[in-house]
Amino acid sequence: MTRMWTIIGVSDVPSSFKWYQSLLGLQRTAPAHDDFGQILDSDGTVLLCLHQWGADEHPSLTSPDRGQPGNGLLLFFRVDDFDFSLSRARALVKQIEEDPHVNPNTGTAEFSLRDPDGYCVTISALAAA
Repeated sequence: MTRMWTIIGVSDVPSSFKWYQSLLGLQRTAPAHDDFGQILDSDGTVLLCLHQWGADEHPSLTSPDRGQPGNGLLLFFRVDDFDFSLSRARALVKQIEEDPHVNPNTGTAEFSLRDPDGYCVTISALAAA
């Protein structure tokens, strides 16, 4: 079995941790550390890791000043509660980046927003619209 852990640099792990749990409708927990946390699905699967900028010596996580956070990266989540996800998203951000629509390639409804650090997050329905 192979699993990939996507790790993004963030300015405030506890705040981003709470934001992602709210967006995805996950049970509220605290990150393991102030500088690192894993967003887990209800079955324990790691969905996303949050790493404090500059907390360790990872070359690509030293500082957001060394590149544009999120450039070339799309965090794409497939959910079974699309309408509730949209409601939660609207409560978290002032503006939805891309309004809900049906993606002609997948046939599923989706929308996009920006997280607190500027990363583009797309939420897509599991089932076709």
